[in-house]
Amino acid sequence: MKYQYSARTKSGEMQMGYVESSSREAAFQMLSGHDLYVLSIEAEHAATFLTNIADYFRRVKLLDVAIFTRQFSTMLEAEIPLGDTLKSLYRQTSNPILRETIFEISSDIDAGLSLSQALGRHGNVFDIFYVNLVRSAEVTGRVEEVMGFLADYLEKEHLLRSKVKNALIYPAFVVGLFVVVAGILIGVVFPQIGPIFEESGVQLPLPTRILIGAGNFLANWWFAVVIVAVIFIAMIVDYARSREGKIVIDQVSVKLPVFGQLFVKTYVARFAEAVNVLIRGGIPIAQAIEISADTIGSDVYREALKEAAAGIRRGELMSATLEKNETYFPAIVSQMIAVGESTGKLDDMLKRLATFYTREVDDLVTNLVELIQPALMVVVGVLTGLLFASLLLPLYSLVRAF
Repeated sequence: MKYQYSARTKSGEMQMGYVESSSREAAFQMLSGHDLYVLSIEAEHAATFLTNIADYFRRVKLLDVAIFTRQFSTMLEAEIPLGDTLKSLYRQTSNPILRETIFEISSDIDAGLSLSQALGRHGNVFDIFYVNLVRSAEVTGRVEEVMGFLADYLEKEHLLRSKVKNALIYPAFVVGLFVVVAGILIGVVFPQIGPIFEESGVQLPLPTRILIGAGNFLANWWFAVVIVAVIFIAMIVDYARSREGKIVIDQVSVKLPVFGQLFVKTYVARFAEAVNVLIRGGIPIAQAIEISADTIGSDVYREALKEAAAGIRRGELMSATLEKNETYFPAIVSQMIAVGESTGKLDDMLKRLATFYTREVDDLVTNLVELIQPALMVVVGVLTGLLFASLLLPLYSLVRAF
């Protein structure tokens, strides 16, 4: 079984990660044998189908989490005690699921858990990026600063999602209408008019023959198609949730045309902001990179950053270690970090990188949103034209034959 742990080394450095062991006690002994002082160790339970369904219906909207985080940040900046802050937020929150979550977080903290541990018990509300960034802030004692960053991040994320959703409403309606019309034509109309064309001896164009064949196949084997589709989707989802599947998806996503740049810039912005916060808090660079690796949200970037941290411990510069992975860290990243290292203002350069790439992500999303709508309309228009041409051309030939 896999266990997630947090521990400190003899030198006081914070270390977090996963360990495979037959039991919690064996995992504890294994970590202690490596001269680690274990702070927490929890089993990572595999999500079942029923728990996934339950989590789906217990979701909290991103906007609600953003509002909660902003209020939390404001109260912490006002130096209100954590317990009083959570009790006040509990009274102010109207969302019943988030309200219950806040109550449980407050109870867990009163029982002795840290804020990150309490948040981590509610993965359906706070994702791993959120929890790990709070955990890193607890190490530095800058929780209020990180909560402010998370509030800004979630608000921008909500704005981007809203922008994309609003831009896709009309195209989605048109695509849905096209799918319905195409389904009726292929499944109902073409199988009925097919025999008419065959009896008349009219030569059918290739698109019409394909659609008639597809219609006959669906009419006779629709149940088999549904079963195969469900099994295929289930296999894809299961693979995507595996360790190997996540790595493959991450590797493909960063290499996609146009969209790959969006993923790369998003991950780099997260990395720069997280490391900046940690370094400002006095965390050593290698340890800061290791902690930030778990806040990126990408298994590929996690491995790349772990390698970078190992390189720094061997005496390499941070800029040199990142320069080896230009696929994931563009040249400008290593160049600006090199300037920060030479001037002694590494945290300032990381902040500039985070601001730069955040702006780049905003601009790229805006451009993509503006392009998606007309592109979808063109595709739907072409498909609609082909569909009706497949129906009208043989009808025209049939009329001419008589």
